[in-house]
Amino acid sequence: MAKAKAKAALPDDLPEAPSAVPYTVVARRYRPQQLTDLIGQEHVASALKNAIESGRLAHAYLFTGARGVGKTSTARIMAKCLNCEKGPTPTPCDKCDICIGIANGNDLDVQEIDGASNNKVEEARDLRNNVGFRPTRARFKIYIIDEVHMLSTGAFNALLKTMEEPPAHIKFILATTEVQKIPITILSRCQRYNFNTVGPGKILETLIHIAKKEGINADVEALRIVAKRANGSMRDSQTLLEQLLGACEGTLTTQQVHTLFGSASDEQVQQIAMAILQADTKSALELLAKAMDQGLQVTELLDQFIEFWRGMMIAAVSSETELALADGAIAAAKLTHLDATLAGLDVLSATKGKLRGSTQGQLLLEVAVVRLARLGDLLSVAELSQQLASGGGPAPVTSAAATTPVKKKLELEPGTNGSAAVEATNVGSFWPKVLLQCGAFLPEYLKTAKNPPAIIGPNALAIRFPAEYHSNYELVKSERNQDVLRRALKFVTNADWKIDIGVDQAIFNGSSSPSTTSVALTSDKLTRNGLLKLPMFLSASAKLGALLMRWDEGFDPHAKTEKTVELAVVDLVDDPDNPLPILTDEEIL
Repeated sequence: MAKAKAKAALPDDLPEAPSAVPYTVVARRYRPQQLTDLIGQEHVASALKNAIESGRLAHAYLFTGARGVGKTSTARIMAKCLNCEKGPTPTPCDKCDICIGIANGNDLDVQEIDGASNNKVEEARDLRNNVGFRPTRARFKIYIIDEVHMLSTGAFNALLKTMEEPPAHIKFILATTEVQKIPITILSRCQRYNFNTVGPGKILETLIHIAKKEGINADVEALRIVAKRANGSMRDSQTLLEQLLGACEGTLTTQQVHTLFGSASDEQVQQIAMAILQADTKSALELLAKAMDQGLQVTELLDQFIEFWRGMMIAAVSSETELALADGAIAAAKLTHLDATLAGLDVLSATKGKLRGSTQGQLLLEVAVVRLARLGDLLSVAELSQQLASGGGPAPVTSAAATTPVKKKLELEPGTNGSAAVEATNVGSFWPKVLLQCGAFLPEYLKTAKNPPAIIGPNALAIRFPAEYHSNYELVKSERNQDVLRRALKFVTNADWKIDIGVDQAIFNGSSSPSTTSVALTSDKLTRNGLLKLPMFLSASAKLGALLMRWDEGFDPHAKTEKTVELAVVDLVDDPDNPLPILTDEEIL
């Protein structure tokens, strides 16, 4: 009675249970089913295809590589190739019951084992005991062990003999992301195949194909961001794409991608980077604070800075503009030199390491921005050593100088049209502006040269140092400082200049001809400039970047020295079987 009343109390218009087919995620629906479908692993597909066609099938395979690059998918494809009704064949039919069962993961003769949860020695012993049973309907019984590096030492030892000499109907396919954790005894029993990370170009092509198959409108730039963020993992890119498709409506745009990922737009990254390269620390910190107020993630923004500085490095060392560089990286690379770019990458990489476990992410990023903005004022070790050796050093910073921002970017005077041809009479007018563009210490070296420099041709300057400032000449003529000087001239005059840097020999040796380059030797000593011309020093300077730090005025490398030999008298016991050798005077000396 109670049951009948309860049944009658239910309303008659209850909605029926939904009968829709369960949703399958994108990464599973577009999983490779043939060896030819593998993306970025063509070398593995070719090797397995040749092995199947030639009949040289190993009893154990090991697939290694990063996550999401196709290791487990290749293991399933390999199982289909071996057990297909038309096999063994490199092109399984995907229509027979065996192929369908393997693709769905429910075939009785193909067992997929998770090494992370089945890592005990007892489970390995059970597997060893079961290998003696023949397959139920297929050609081979195949064991696919995923994350095999998670097995315990005892489990590995229990599999050793079985993996070396298994029954003819048994095949092992192991997959791992950390091959260094697998014992060498297991590695020596397997054929190893290394899976590469998938390039962003191939990932982008796949995402575009999936978007078309799904009937989705997506901007190519938005998909390119997803491809870069995947870091070489095809599965990660497909998972991110599905997340975006579920969260966004209409056309998938770059703004939607940045909003969901918590990353900055390319324009924001470029604005902050340009402020840093112009040493405008105030603007850089303000732009960074504005980005943080928008809810951007510190880790995402730091990764974008690293990618931008990487683009600057590539642009500085390569003339190939077709490279996939960050927007504005090519133009930004022209505002600094390669050494500063490499130092910036070191600062950003160190900051990323500090972010792990830190609760002050924004503070660490702000400190990195300030340090990046000051890289242009840093000295190399050679320059600092030279300054200390000469008794000089960085000028002390007063309180007024410390609080006054340095403006490195100057406006051209009204009426200056930036003409490429500048007359000799105009050098004195723009040379002080050039010095202001050369940083903190390079102008001090240039001021010891003949000022202003002389025009020796169209857009060509001759900078000459007196002999007593030869050390400054060595510093200024370095490739790094010459690049800084050329960029300063380009900025002020809007023209490309050639620079000829040298030492005024007339001052050095008292000759009226400035072209004299002979080495001045006296009977008992070598002058400073003559010492710099010695082959020994030239070789050390060219190969090691050596600089002359100190010299003794009485030093003469050509002086002859008498060869003296001091003989120590010791007691020797004459052995008749091993007589002592008799040396001549010439051999002794």
